[in-house]
Amino acid sequence: MNPRLIASVFGIGNLRPAPGTWGSAVVLPLALLGPLPCLVLGLLVLLIGFWAVGRLPGDAEADPGWIVVDEAAGQLLALAALPAHPSLLGVAAAFLLFRAFDILKPGPVGWADRQHGALGVMLDDAVAGVLAALLLLGFGLWQPGVLGQ
Repeated sequence: MNPRLIASVFGIGNLRPAPGTWGSAVVLPLALLGPLPCLVLGLLVLLIGFWAVGRLPGDAEADPGWIVVDEAAGQLLALAALPAHPSLLGVAAAFLLFRAFDILKPGPVGWADRQHGALGVMLDDAVAGVLAALLLLGFGLWQPGVLGQ
């Protein structure tokens, strides 16, 4: 398979403006599959993304905007924290939290982003997805049913 095609999530990374947002948005319907499939898919996309980005000559060092497989993986990890039947509010919260962590890069997300090569490209979004998931899980415990059932 073509690493560039995978890294761009079959061309989604070429959409403008905000290719990272498109890369995150494209996987949102997968929330309907439930938490376990989202987790498994998130980890699978993460592994495939490491492979693809690691095979791009020189592009991975700069983390160009067209590489969005990392956003797809991180967003799936965030969606994995939603209940089996997520509400629209739950999906929107997962999307907004993940994008906020990915853009602002607080603490561990920023550290991961400073790593080199495919590790830096993929890891910051994985960490952003996990942080978003932790907040969603905490909110779900505090306010059961709001994010879905």
